[in-house]
Amino acid sequence: MEKRQLGNSGLEVSALGLGCMGLSFGYGPAADKTAAIALIRVAFDKGVTFFDTAEAYGPFTNEELLGEALEPFRDQVVIATKFGFEGGDSKAGLDSKPETIKAFVEASLKRLRTDRIDLLYQHRVDPNVPIEDVAGTVKDLIQSGKVKHFGLSEAGAQTIRRAHAEQPVAALQSEYSLWWRQPEKEIIPTLEELGIGFVPFSPLGKGFLTGKIDENTTFDKSDFRNVVPRFTAEARKGNQVMVELLNRIAEQKGATGMPATPAQIALAWLLAQKPWIVPIPGTTKLHRLEENLGGAAIELSAEDLREIEEAAAEITVQGERYPEALQKRVGN
Repeated sequence: MEKRQLGNSGLEVSALGLGCMGLSFGYGPAADKTAAIALIRVAFDKGVTFFDTAEAYGPFTNEELLGEALEPFRDQVVIATKFGFEGGDSKAGLDSKPETIKAFVEASLKRLRTDRIDLLYQHRVDPNVPIEDVAGTVKDLIQSGKVKHFGLSEAGAQTIRRAHAEQPVAALQSEYSLWWRQPEKEIIPTLEELGIGFVPFSPLGKGFLTGKIDENTTFDKSDFRNVVPRFTAEARKGNQVMVELLNRIAEQKGATGMPATPAQIALAWLLAQKPWIVPIPGTTKLHRLEENLGGAAIELSAEDLREIEEAAAEITVQGERYPEALQKRVGN
């Protein structure tokens, strides 16, 4: 797989990373540990060198899983993790106090079975802690060798600028896909100006852009999509038009001699936006992993991109991307 640089940071990663959250958290019951470790190692064998986790995924279990899975080839991969919730619990309040960050890093290093974190993100902006204090704390951790690069997640342009002035930000992680394009207004221009990489999570619209979800799909009771307005049955029915667009393009394209899939086109579209964008699709299934990685082999022409752009401009996506309580945690 081709490699990409995350902005001006010098951090080189595979063009597609692996978002590991769903192996432990968020999309129903945790995957079988043995199967999850096998999937992570298959991803590495197929060229993935960028793996994303967080203390809140579990909490803690996802970091432990990733640490065990990557230990045999630790020096050949880039591990990203995140801090920022009280006690590591995403349902609790935000906590980015300097002492909390330092304690998190010590615990995270043990869970990840490593002596350094390649990319350390603040998971959500904490309004009670100045971002300069957060950036300064990570700067100290970088100087001590425990962290290599600083990142932000779901931060707004103003926060990104303030943080970057204190400690260069290597990457911003936020949602971005064909059905959530808000970052194009202010975030992407800011990142381009400052030389910061962009790591889109949910590049397949939390699974919707795979074409495998419709208004009749039911989710496990622990699946957080149950509370997402965009995933009501009515919204899912209305949003099929986006999948139909991807299917149309997929029919014209192919990867490795096989017909392309909507997921592959969605990922290829993201990769075509900027050379410093590195999506991190997640999955619990080996065949989906292989399908996703095939997206990196698809090159969309200027004509393809224009066709997608014109068709997407006619589509109004139904439903908000977050319930109100979660949307309040998106930074300014």
